Amino acid sequence: MLDVYADFAENWMAMPVIKGEKTAAERFPGADRTFCIEAMMHDRKALQSGTSHFLGQNFAKASNIQYLSADGTQQFAWTTSWGVSTRLIGGLIMTHGDDDGFVLPPRLAPQQVVIIPIFRSDDEKAKVLEYCRKLATELRAQKYNDAPVRVLVDEREERGGEKVWQWVRKGVPVRLEIGPRDMEKDAVFAARRDRAPKDKQSISRVEFVAEIATTLQSIQDWLFARAKAYRTENTRQIDTRDEFYEFFAAPKVAENAPTPIHGGFAMTHFSGEVEIEQKIKDELSVTVRCIPLEKGEAGRCPFTGKPSAQRVVWAKSY
Repeated sequence: MLDVYADFAENWMAMPVIKGEKTAAERFPGADRTFCIEAMMHDRKALQSGTSHFLGQNFAKASNIQYLSADGTQQFAWTTSWGVSTRLIGGLIMTHGDDDGFVLPPRLAPQQVVIIPIFRSDDEKAKVLEYCRKLATELRAQKYNDAPVRVLVDEREERGGEKVWQWVRKGVPVRLEIGPRDMEKDAVFAARRDRAPKDKQSISRVEFVAEIATTLQSIQDWLFARAKAYRTENTRQIDTRDEFYEFFAAPKVAENAPTPIHGGFAMTHFSGEVEIEQKIKDELSVTVRCIPLEKGEAGRCPFTGKPSAQRVVWAKSY
C-alpha cells in the first residue's frame, strides 16, 4: 500500500515523496513497524502523507482475533493497517498553491480546460457561445490519461474578468478566453495555471485542440519537477551537531516582521537512541521523519559518535 500511496502522490498529485520507515519514537502505537511517505511543503516542513503499519499480533491479542491454522490450531491473526486522509488536500495546496490560489495538477483537476466566452452584445453572445460549444466538443474528443479531456464552457451571467479570476483561484490547468476577434482568426486566447495569470497567448484553434494532451502533460510534469527541485534545493547532508542545530534554529526577526522560513530536510546519520531523538524534538521541534527505504552509506552519528547504518530524514513537520 505504501507503493500505491507513493504512486498516487507523485504521478497524480505531482508531489514528490520519500518512502521510509518510522523510528521507534515515531511508530504507530502498538505497531511492530510503521512505514510512511514524507513530502516537503512550501515552508520546508514535512508532511506525513500516508502510512502503512505492520501490527504483528498485538491488536489481535488485545481483541482476541483468532483463526484456525492449517495444522488445526487456533492462532492470533497477523494484521496490518494503512491509510491516507484529507490531509492530502492540504498537501496539494501547500505543495503547488501560490498567492493567486489553488494550482491543480491536470490528472486531478475536475475540469482540465475552462472556456470563458467574451462578448458585449446579445448578437455577439450567440455567435461566441456557438463557437465555444463546438470547441468544447472537439476538445472532449481528445484523450488525456486514457480519458476524454474534461472541459467546461462557463456560460454564467457574470463579467468575463470575474470569471477569469475565479478559475485562477480554483486552479484550473488551462483557461481559454474567446471573443469575436478570436473567432475571426479561428484562434483561442490561452493561459496555463502553472504560469503567471497574465501570461496568455493566441493559438490557432486547430493547433490548440491537436496539442491539448501534450499541454496538459507538460503542466503535470512541470509541477512535479518544480516541487522536486524545491525539495532538492532545501535538502542538505549534515555531518556535525553544530551545523544541524544551525540549520533548524529559528532566526531572530524584527517585531511584526513576517516569520522567515528556514531549514528543510537534513540528511543526517543517527544511531537510534530514543532519548537523543526526544532531546532534539524538545529543543528544535525537529523529528526523524523517516529512515529511507533507499539505503545510503554507513557513517557516524554526530550526536553520539556511534556507528550509523545510513542517513535519516530530519525535519520540522505538521
